[in-house]
Amino acid sequence: MSHLAFLPFLIPFAAAGVLLLSGRSIAVVRAVAAAAVLAGLVSAVALVAAVSGGEILVYRLGNWEAPFGIVFVADRLAAMMVLLLFVLAVPALLAAMRGTDARGLHFHALFQLQLAGIAGAFLTGDLFNLFVCFEILLIASYALLLHAGGLEQTRAGLTYVALNLVGSSLFLVGLGLLYGTMGTLNLADLAFELARVPPSDVPLVRVALMGIVLVFLLKAAVLPMAFWLPHAYAAASVPVAALFAILTKVGVVALLRLVAVALPDSAVGAELIRPWLPALALLTVAFGTLSALAARRLMGVAASLVLVSSGTLLFAVADGGAAATAAILYYLPHTTLVTAGLFLLAGAVAAARGEVGDRLVRGPALAGALPLGIAFAVLSLAVSGMPPLSGFLGKLMLLQGAGGGWQAAWWTVLLVSGLVTALVLARIASLFFWEPKEAPAGPAAAISLPLVLLVLASPALTLAAPAVAGFAGAAASQLNARIPYMVAVMGAGPDVPREQRP
Repeated sequence: MSHLAFLPFLIPFAAAGVLLLSGRSIAVVRAVAAAAVLAGLVSAVALVAAVSGGEILVYRLGNWEAPFGIVFVADRLAAMMVLLLFVLAVPALLAAMRGTDARGLHFHALFQLQLAGIAGAFLTGDLFNLFVCFEILLIASYALLLHAGGLEQTRAGLTYVALNLVGSSLFLVGLGLLYGTMGTLNLADLAFELARVPPSDVPLVRVALMGIVLVFLLKAAVLPMAFWLPHAYAAASVPVAALFAILTKVGVVALLRLVAVALPDSAVGAELIRPWLPALALLTVAFGTLSALAARRLMGVAASLVLVSSGTLLFAVADGGAAATAAILYYLPHTTLVTAGLFLLAGAVAAARGEVGDRLVRGPALAGALPLGIAFAVLSLAVSGMPPLSGFLGKLMLLQGAGGGWQAAWWTVLLVSGLVTALVLARIASLFFWEPKEAPAGPAAAISLPLVLLVLASPALTLAAPAVAGFAGAAASQLNARIPYMVAVMGAGPDVPREQRP
């Protein structure tokens, strides 16, 4: 059964190779891509079922034992994130098949590589393999961002590529310092070894870990490393932007696992992030909210709300408690699917408004606007945290479970951000659906199947709240327990011969 921990990475990775060799028949390419995503979804469901009882699956490539071999590890957290990835991939792929994929070569191969990199990042058990998965997903995202693009995409892509190249370089430096000092990059092995670092090595190990933490925060787009995200996501094609909604969560989950598994009970990990990350997280929420207020397009508003969700999640990561972690794991699927839905909604509105597109200005009336108006209302209620949808439940869990010494600031920022977001979305609804306008300029507004699926995500998470919150709580408890994860990967923590640095 351990192979289930590897299949969500293997399926899209193999599919990318097949797609590169399948010629230029769009029908064949789409069939292969759809089959791969459905197979990935089935493997993710099977993985969740396999670990739901608390089991931790470890797949050792080539049967090489940790810490020297590459391991893929599936616990409840990893399985949940992989399932979320493929649930998101289904509407994103369906949206791309409506025409975006035909605007350039190799879209579907890049799409599958993106899925493989993200799935591998959630499942990998060592930091170097995490770096490899980051590079896979980043290379694919560079090309997807520029796919069939123009000047705006090129400008956004240059900034996105430059920043991530700096991040990759910093990651390699941090990994080199950590391996040179500790002799291992396996996360479970580090959890054993960091507890017995000689005092003379503590400063160097802290520098290495801080470099790695900064890379995770860059991926999560925390302030001051957040300025690239609204422009880049708003410039992407609609299906790509929808898939990108999960990219910042890769950094959040990587940091969460590092903080929960490797850093506790060690002098190296003591106060490494908690004195300063809550402040940066709250500033990120504030910046994302102001960015949404200043946005000139609905795509820009959706991209800014990705920043709000990143700051919200990172504050709870810094809190580190079991209740905060459980709240993260309920709120994270909600915010990923709802912001992806906003990207698809922006595309539908732009198609119906003609030359005006999704710009926040008065324009022609939307013919047959009722379905889009209902979709907009559901997504707006969900993303702003209004009752009774999943956004309200997730924020309530976060308000109750996180805060610590930052309780007053936490409540103030989160509640004000929700209020401002609701006002921004109400203004957009007025511009798009309520104010009298000219006669319709484009075809009747149509609500597509991919958009319907994402609109239904929040009501579904609301109805399934007891089950989802229960699984999130169990995943948080398993993550914070640490020892079962460490023993599953490393056994009882045997002494492994290590080379010592000069």
